[in-house]
Amino acid sequence: MNWRISRAIEWALRERPGSRLALLRNWKTRTVFWCGAIAVGLVAVGFAEGCRLAIDAHAQLISRWPLLAPLLTPIGLVMVVWATRRFAPGSRGSGIPQAIAALDVQNAADRAQLLSVRIALMKILLTLVGLLSGASVGREGPTVHVGASIMDALGRFARFPFDYVRRSLILAGSAAGLGAAFNTPIAGIVFAVEEMARSLEDRTTGTLITAVIVAGVVATGLLGDYTYFGLAKAHLPNAKAWIAVPLCGLSGGLAGGLFSQILISASRRIAPFAAARPYSLAFALGLVVTLLGLLSNGDTYGTGYEQTRALFSGEKPPGAFFPVLKWLATLASYLTGMPGGIFSPSLATGGGLGADLAPLAPDAPLAAMIVLGMAGYFTGVTQSPLTGSVIVMEMVDDHALILPILATAFLALGVSRVICKVPIYQGLAAPFMRQARSPPPAVSPVAD
Repeated sequence: MNWRISRAIEWALRERPGSRLALLRNWKTRTVFWCGAIAVGLVAVGFAEGCRLAIDAHAQLISRWPLLAPLLTPIGLVMVVWATRRFAPGSRGSGIPQAIAALDVQNAADRAQLLSVRIALMKILLTLVGLLSGASVGREGPTVHVGASIMDALGRFARFPFDYVRRSLILAGSAAGLGAAFNTPIAGIVFAVEEMARSLEDRTTGTLITAVIVAGVVATGLLGDYTYFGLAKAHLPNAKAWIAVPLCGLSGGLAGGLFSQILISASRRIAPFAAARPYSLAFALGLVVTLLGLLSNGDTYGTGYEQTRALFSGEKPPGAFFPVLKWLATLASYLTGMPGGIFSPSLATGGGLGADLAPLAPDAPLAAMIVLGMAGYFTGVTQSPLTGSVIVMEMVDDHALILPILATAFLALGVSRVICKVPIYQGLAAPFMRQARSPPPAVSPVAD
């Protein structure tokens, strides 16, 4: 009976807001969140710099030895897939599906298969090797996965007793990872609400915002106050220019919805073959990525960051077929099962789509078409219109297009939902959700 009495006293003290034990626990929770946010910001900065170096190294290799391209990408992707399967199966893909699934996992052992320090380290390393090999993947999804893993590891280290605190840590780590990766703190918060949780409990709001702000301050302090794709001051000058909204919304929703539906369906259909012959699949898809890179003069390799900046600046923009080739390269890269995200490639594809549609809207500035194309296609892929709108607005520091961007995004959402019934990350998280079948533990009324 002694342990029951001591447990009852502990609950009583915890229930009293002004008790010393309650204050200590509150500061412990805040300290873990702050330390985790700082760590996520530092890792995001280092990861971003590593990705830039990997992309530059790949470009130099191909430029110096052009005949190396047909071998570098297929062999590199085979190596990445082998290392993923051998050392960290939980690191494959974007990482956002794993973070979503981890929110529903009650068992610590099951959650460790989705989020861990080892998975985070392998995620970073293998994404860098993939970019060095020329894969068309992004770093933002992996950064979300890494952020969630860091926060979850800190929660295990601190031994928080309540599940909602661990869930808050995963949410905060995911949001901080996205906010630090894009330098878009507001988008990080919206992403956590709209995509990760689809609902947000009141008690997580303050810690979530704090984590995003701290991670953003760290990233900004190290990289400076920058916009991801530079400045894009544009607006729709007259009523005729508003034709850009339905053009980009319908086209972006159609192309994005097709991408999501094909990716979800193909992932399921090739799963048996991928399990039986993963390296043959990776080599074949690597050849496809190489062919697309050769057809695009190298524009489809990597994240698409430089190509999107070139669209805004007008200096050596990619060709008219860039969005189609990038669309295919991203699909092929993801289906290999390697670590890597689709955020940056989707924004690049959308920007190219908007540029291609510009002749159909002569009254709309080219920069506006690029911005609306990014918002439309990104929303078509993710079916997260608020996240897409805020990300695009923050990345180009352009608030003059806020209404056209929102209109384009919600129009794209409607079209995408007709084509793809399940949001892409929810669909890709389904295999990981099967690991979350253990019944939830009983929650004490005091804990709730």
